[in-house]
Amino acid sequence: QVQLVESGGGPVQAGDSLRLSCAASGRTFSAYAMGWFRQAPGLEREFVAGISRSGRVTYYADSVKGRFTISRDNAKNTVNLQMNSLKPEDTAVYYCASALQESVRRADEYIGWGQGTQVTVSS
Repeated sequence: QVQLVESGGGPVQAGDSLRLSCAASGRTFSAYAMGWFRQAPGLEREFVAGISRSGRVTYYADSVKGRFTISRDNAKNTVNLQMNSLKPEDTAVYYCASALQESVRRADEYIGWGQGTQVTVSS
């Protein structure tokens, strides 16, 4: 199991960009597919983006496709989420998560979670 710590959240204006990072420690990072989820108040946690163990395959929620980019560096044990053209509806707590299977989008398919980082987008 890997331990995950997110960073990079904060308040921004609509149209701005923000880069979230997730640092992993513990067992072999490259053995896990990784994902980003978000949860807004009163709503369920939703899938945002995922990346394969190698980093060659990425997949996104329709709501962020074309605006967000997920990447990973297995040498540095990090996974990042570059968020561009942010909208107020992107406001949420963002979580980094690890999975044993690739191309999974359900939260219950992820086995490790970070503590989350708040992103607030104002109009």
